[in-house]
Amino acid sequence: MNILAFAASNSRRSINKQLVSHASSMLAEQIGTEAKVETIDLNDYEMPIYSVDRENETGIPAMAHRFFNKVREADVVLISFAEHNGSYSAAYKNLYDWASRIDMRVYEGKPMLLLATSPGPGGAKNVLKSAAESLPHFGADVRGTFSLDRFHDNFDHDELRLVDPKLTSDLAHKLNKLISREQVVA
Repeated sequence: MNILAFAASNSRRSINKQLVSHASSMLAEQIGTEAKVETIDLNDYEMPIYSVDRENETGIPAMAHRFFNKVREADVVLISFAEHNGSYSAAYKNLYDWASRIDMRVYEGKPMLLLATSPGPGGAKNVLKSAAESLPHFGADVRGTFSLDRFHDNFDHDELRLVDPKLTSDLAHKLNKLISREQVVA
């Protein structure tokens, strides 16, 4: 099973990247030896800001096609959303805008778990809610969401894991729901 994981952030020290890396490791552990995790970095997909004029002049950038193909090759997708002023980061939104020009159903029915974290008490719930509501219109099979507030209190930076057993159990349960229907289909 191919697992695609990424943080919807271009911060090189992204707390969302740490969370999605932890979640994808937990998922791979649940699946076993047939799991293959690929964690991508949005910095490897930096492109000009989308505009219809630019698309008409130069076409869709090769990096948008690379991202689109990564999604198509995946069996499941994990995304952890950074919240910038209550919404998506510009880096994610731009990549998503370009990829949706290839095919509006970017996520092609892929089972997805959406995550988000923040250093404060909000847990990036605004962007998580927005993503959970909008991504199904673009082909996502959103099977669950997980918000982690107060990241620095709830995540062990040395061990790269959640510190609260209840949070760990909640995340494991949501990851299990992500793959349980997928294994029946496979």
